[in-house]
Amino acid sequence: MGTPSLSPWVVLALTLVLGGLWAPCVESRQPNFIVILADDVGWGDLGANWAETKETPHLDQLAAEGTRFVDFHSAASTCSPSRASLLTGRLGVRNGVTHNFAIASLGGLPLNETTLAEVLREAGYSTGAIGKWHLGHHGRHHPNSRGFDYYFGIPYSHDMGCTDTPGYNLPPCPPCPRHGTAARVARKDCYTEVALPLFENVTIVQQPVELGSLARRYAEEAARFIQRASDSGRPFFLYVALAHMHVPLSAPAPGRDIYGASLREMDALVGRIKEVADSLGKGSTLLWFTGDNGPWAQKCELAGRLGPFVGAWQRQRGGSSAKQTTWEGGHRVPALVYWPGRVPARRTSHALLSILDIFPTLVGLAGAALPPNRRLDGLDVSPVLFGWSDVGHKVLLHPNSGAAGKVGEIEALRLAQYKVFYTTGRGAMACDGSTGPEERHQPPLVFNLDRDIQEQEPLDVASREYQAVLPAISRAYALALQDIAADNVSVADYSQDPAAIPCCNLQHVGCRCHGAPHVEKRTPRLCL
Repeated sequence: MGTPSLSPWVVLALTLVLGGLWAPCVESRQPNFIVILADDVGWGDLGANWAETKETPHLDQLAAEGTRFVDFHSAASTCSPSRASLLTGRLGVRNGVTHNFAIASLGGLPLNETTLAEVLREAGYSTGAIGKWHLGHHGRHHPNSRGFDYYFGIPYSHDMGCTDTPGYNLPPCPPCPRHGTAARVARKDCYTEVALPLFENVTIVQQPVELGSLARRYAEEAARFIQRASDSGRPFFLYVALAHMHVPLSAPAPGRDIYGASLREMDALVGRIKEVADSLGKGSTLLWFTGDNGPWAQKCELAGRLGPFVGAWQRQRGGSSAKQTTWEGGHRVPALVYWPGRVPARRTSHALLSILDIFPTLVGLAGAALPPNRRLDGLDVSPVLFGWSDVGHKVLLHPNSGAAGKVGEIEALRLAQYKVFYTTGRGAMACDGSTGPEERHQPPLVFNLDRDIQEQEPLDVASREYQAVLPAISRAYALALQDIAADNVSVADYSQDPAAIPCCNLQHVGCRCHGAPHVEKRTPRLCL
């Protein structure tokens, strides 16, 4: 397929470019990149964002030494689609990843999609991924086959398998006997879910993983990767996808603030990675911290802090307004960028940005070429990072992520200060167990976020303001859908087969490959 002709959507992007969003940036040496992605983190989980939060001194220092982005958004409100968009710069409706992959998934991020790691490796970078993958682990969907020279982590969410010391709020998996099904059923204390695996490249090094030491091990592996890359003389790209703040949460003795303790652990981990990067010489490494989606509200006290983005309209009708939803609490996430000497310190940007922008921005800074024959939803926002501009997206699309409507479809969007919903409701559970009714809105619900950040009261459809903005909303929505329909889109394989489940010991019902906690046993076997 040849390079497509310019669409109105692309013309809009070019208008922004020519209007001053882009300016040339010449680096004498390719910079290093570290992208740290927190899981289920709330916008209010950073003290720099929300004064009530006291557990993030390292992240707050990162904000003080870099730029804080307060209108930054994930590209979906759930795990796999958000990660796929980070690594491709494309929404799920284009890259094919519209919902989460399972432990038995045969597929993953479609192989015809080009990842950020593949582009940067081609440009001479050492590439490493540490932590949660969740973009397919079977065969060629493994991180080592998607552009990463090195991988250390868990192939999906760490609540998708049992462990011996799971933390809050999952049961443990006692060792199950190696007998038949009848014997297993008779053992009420035998948790038969497959144990959670820990990979180093394509080898399972521990199953079940010992979650209590995972943060320390991630920090150690990140430090080793950075040092190896530095010794090689090559620039590096390190993608660290944390287990924090997704349940189960590790914490000290019961009775303590479980969420706060886990937040402090995450903060210390980020601080350690920054310290290692700084040791190479400040100014050589760009560090970008953000989150994959908002808090998982149904986990109650184990869920994060939304800050002011409470989605009051939805809450009044029941259901969550956080993870899985297109309310601000579902996709507005904390974002910090630190690059001494390049990114201004103590700056707060109100530009409308997205996780989608990481791909084209880092590719541009590396002096690499974007993949051909496909359109990106992200922008090269390096002028915003450098403080030359505070102009981001004029329009930002928010795909359905499980709460209402067909997953992946676009039924919510942002136009300047206006938040627009064509569908709201059922699917995302609140702490009280409610989900609320699914509702279609034609004409759409429209909120002015400049004066209603809580999304409490939509504009009156008869008001002068609503009537003035509705034509622009309709045009932007139609152009976006036309552009997607004309694009070279991918389709993910969501089929499953038990043979795809990672297992280091097929003779054990839980795939256990060591006999006691805290003891690792390396094995060359991986079930692919």
